[in-house]
Amino acid sequence: MVDADALTLEYSKVKIRQTTDPGTPITLRVDLVGKKSFGRVVVRPPRRTFGQWLLRKPTSLPAGD
Repeated sequence: MVDADALTLEYSKVKIRQTTDPGTPITLRVDLVGKKSFGRVVVRPPRRTFGQWLLRKPTSLPAGD
């Protein structure tokens, strides 16, 4: 989960792609805080391996305790 509410943007943009469905438990939370000028922040899910891509399988998330 990425929280960019406290990030102040100046001539910048933030692009966050949802990685999973809303029912998935959160294992990592990243808070973006500060000021960003003249740039962009892109948050996206991890890439699939070649085998997953070839078989058209979604990325697998690590199992949590």
